[in-house]
Amino acid sequence: MSDILILNGRLVDPASGVDAERDLLLRHGRVAAVEMPGELRAVKGKETIDAKGMIVAPGLVDVHVHLREPGQTYKESIKTGTAAAAAGGFTSVVAMPNTLPVNDTVEKLEWMLDAARGAVVKLFAMPAATFGSLGEEITDFHELARVGAVGFTDDGKPVLVDRVMRGALVAASGIGVPVSQHAEDTRLTGGCSMNAGPVAFRLGLRGMTVEAESKIVERDIRLLRDIEQHDGLRPHLHVQHVSTAKAMEAIRQAKRAGLHVTCEVAPHHFTLTDEAVGDYDTNAKMNPPLRNEADRLAMIAGLMDGTVDCIATDHAPHALFEKEQEFERAPNGITGLETALGLALRVLHKGNGMSISRVIELMSAQPAGIVSLEGRGTLSVGSFADVVVFDPAVEWSFDAAKSLSKSRNTPFGGALMTGRVMATICEGAVVYKE
Repeated sequence: MSDILILNGRLVDPASGVDAERDLLLRHGRVAAVEMPGELRAVKGKETIDAKGMIVAPGLVDVHVHLREPGQTYKESIKTGTAAAAAGGFTSVVAMPNTLPVNDTVEKLEWMLDAARGAVVKLFAMPAATFGSLGEEITDFHELARVGAVGFTDDGKPVLVDRVMRGALVAASGIGVPVSQHAEDTRLTGGCSMNAGPVAFRLGLRGMTVEAESKIVERDIRLLRDIEQHDGLRPHLHVQHVSTAKAMEAIRQAKRAGLHVTCEVAPHHFTLTDEAVGDYDTNAKMNPPLRNEADRLAMIAGLMDGTVDCIATDHAPHALFEKEQEFERAPNGITGLETALGLALRVLHKGNGMSISRVIELMSAQPAGIVSLEGRGTLSVGSFADVVVFDPAVEWSFDAAKSLSKSRNTPFGGALMTGRVMATICEGAVVYKE
């Protein structure tokens, strides 16, 4: 692994409080030096990247991706999914457990994290919170954490039973990792395929109410409060892909009360509304569904005021034949790793005045902090040499046909993006170059 010198770029490292011209030296997979421009030019035997006019930032971190391996590699594999991540500027991703079979044992977790899977960027995982993600009996949190679990979740299957969710929160608090919850009361959403509202009514589809999301968030917050008061513990609840103003407000109030709640918002929920479904476009079908304009604006407000802790893609690849069927039968989910930064810069920075530093913080330092990834999400000396170099001035449109993912299920085909990834470096190795 040769030394890499990144020269003439604008270093934006929110975790270190740096937003200025700096040169970087990467050596042996770590950040070896961060110096004023010109100080490192005498370093010999190195690869040089000229980042003039570009932003140099910590590699992006995504705490919510679906890589489909094992069991559904016709949709995606760890190798192809992480290649798409690299193209999007991500250097660390956290895989969800809804594989076939479900990732719920030490053996399955070790298999997934094995280098033989061919991950292009650093792969982490959240195994299932309950065996089989059936919501009945929690998995062996201590043993799974010992071999690398960074949290626990049943992902698309919410933990509905109070006793089981309470047990999961207590167990996870003992090892300092979050329980990550897909907030959906499935008792209220059976047969529903999009957001409840005028669009669903026009299309003759059953709609999911906002209460199906907010009620689970409110229940989980009550459990947190009860555990703190009666058990003296401080569990960490992480709410996945928040999509409604009502759930966002519950999280905001819980944070004000001092409870350990974090949350994520996906780019599609701050960019699109249920109008994107149009005439049954299955590329706009996801769970939680696209909501109305008031909810979309509430996601932006939560990102702007600090209620939201990070942006996560919920990258969910599907094969073309699966999406090319009746709307109600098509699976939920879209790909998102290659469009996340471009959408965040377009909608949040360019459209709503969020600083580039804050966008980067929401996509690097803060998600790394949620799952305690030491030495990632920053470019301070000694940290991992995880870097994204992007041109913030370039506007481009996403060509789904050229995606590095196996799947093409995106509502953003042809959509305008702001900021193009020019290079991604993971632990000192160049894993993507434009």
